[in-house]
Amino acid sequence: MKLDFIELGKLSVSKANMRYAKKAPDVSDILPTVRKRGILVPLIVRANCGPDAFEIVAGARRFTAAKIVAEEKGEAEPLPCAILEEGDDADAIEASMIENMARLDADEVTQWENFVRLAKEGRSIEDISATFGLPDMMVRRVLALGNLLPRIRDLYRKEKIDGATVRHLTLASKSQQRAWLALFDDPDAYVPTGRQLKAWLFGGQEISTDKALFELADYKGQIVGDLFGKEQYFADSDAFWAAQEAVIDTRKEAYLDAGWSDVVIVAPDTYFHVYEFTKAPKRKGGRVYIDVRASGEVTFHEGYLTSKEAKRLQRDEAPETGFKPARPEVTSTMQTYIDLHRHAAVRAALTRHPKVALRLMVAHAIVGSHLWTVKPEPQTTRNDEVRESVETCRGEADFDEQRRAVLAVLGFSAEEPTVTGGNGDDYGLAGVFLRLLDLPDRAVGDVIVIVIGETLAAGSAAVEAVGLEIGVDMARYWQADGAFFELLRDRDVLTRIVAEVAGEPVAQANAKEKGKTLKRIVRDHLAGENGRAKVDGWVPKWMAFPPSAYTTRGGVGTVKAHAKVVAARPADDEPDPTAPGRVLALPAPQPAPDCEPMPLAA
Repeated sequence: MKLDFIELGKLSVSKANMRYAKKAPDVSDILPTVRKRGILVPLIVRANCGPDAFEIVAGARRFTAAKIVAEEKGEAEPLPCAILEEGDDADAIEASMIENMARLDADEVTQWENFVRLAKEGRSIEDISATFGLPDMMVRRVLALGNLLPRIRDLYRKEKIDGATVRHLTLASKSQQRAWLALFDDPDAYVPTGRQLKAWLFGGQEISTDKALFELADYKGQIVGDLFGKEQYFADSDAFWAAQEAVIDTRKEAYLDAGWSDVVIVAPDTYFHVYEFTKAPKRKGGRVYIDVRASGEVTFHEGYLTSKEAKRLQRDEAPETGFKPARPEVTSTMQTYIDLHRHAAVRAALTRHPKVALRLMVAHAIVGSHLWTVKPEPQTTRNDEVRESVETCRGEADFDEQRRAVLAVLGFSAEEPTVTGGNGDDYGLAGVFLRLLDLPDRAVGDVIVIVIGETLAAGSAAVEAVGLEIGVDMARYWQADGAFFELLRDRDVLTRIVAEVAGEPVAQANAKEKGKTLKRIVRDHLAGENGRAKVDGWVPKWMAFPPSAYTTRGGVGTVKAHAKVVAARPADDEPDPTAPGRVLALPAPQPAPDCEPMPLAA
């Protein structure tokens, strides 16, 4: 490629130019500049029928503006041009498209025409995609317009039909496209467009491939997709329903083999309203309803009876399924008599088996019952930064590690969020209890620790009492983070904290500084940065055990909780009934004849 100045009369627009054979381009935006400065950016041209004639591959707008200025002035100046080598039409097409598409997006039909020309010159979809920085799918989408009749493309170019209509027309055969054009030309006919066009193409029943219960790879019928690559449909609804119904019949037989009393297929012209039915398990004659929709969607509703049948079942009458529940061996009153006497005997004998009682109590705490309601501490907050801070802290990580170990010991999934809160529903209370019976005392103790940890209410006096008793070192589990500093806004408190980490002189010298400056001083000392001495193990007074306040204003929850613990402690002159080694003076119960005492392990 070489640069030269070429006379205006020796130039013409090339057929390779995207704007060839179209109306004169709008040059109002560049005309003032061309009048004042002339043509500054070279046109891209190539020789045409001899050395004195050149055709413009890219730059038709600049050429048009230059001609207008030449007519206004009565004289024409030569234009700067970059001359392409001869014989490479693909390069010329690409040059025109790159320039014009960079200036203003061409309509899809114009892009299609030029992409097709490039394809005929040997350019692959990948080459075109790389040249113009477009995804492969977008290039394929534009090339998909080649499936349309020329007149439909022209209607789209002139914006007489919209993009949705064009996309659906790419699903149509040539005969369907001609039939649609006939409707378009008939002023008295209804012309389907948009989504209505899909229904027209599929005869009123469009079934997308995502509704299939069968594997598409095994389907022998025809599947069509809009050539823009967005949706796929079954071309033959009869073939689809044959394959779909075969799967439905197989599923029906599987339900019957599994012991369900009946399987009812709800036809597309009927509706299955859940509110008209009552849940009923398999053992009580519940049916399976297979709800089939005209769209191809199939929903399986397991375990239902009609409301009328459910009422009949409650009256011990046989439901219409033919399932007849067996008459119970004892009456409900007799069952109550049996249950109460067994309960009295078990709890009396249990007094001699504290190890068993302990495991049963833990099982109740894990699973719950109609007499036990145990809920894990939700650790909820509406502040995202606080939530993230807690989720990533060391205390939470250490507890989660132990929680997963306990889940494994109990046979629960390690992905369960908690041990408590009904986690043992799959096994029932008895199942969890039996698991605990197989565990040694130390393992049961580990389970208890996690259960009480999960159900310990945040901000409660219990947290304060346990922390004081154990002697929790907060510096081991907590370090100041971004969430803490974001929530730290009281100037008086900030000044006192600066005094703690940097010393009273620094606090007094910066007492009138902005909160941002005070926070920076604290951060620098905790990190040992910017020449500040590093302070290790600092914890704000509110978080320590025992806690205290920085001001006399009060309102600190941990300080209030600590006050409750102090008030709850027995007076010094009174014996502490919970002191280590103290045994409650209860009369020793007599062992039952069939039970041996099992002392609780130390």
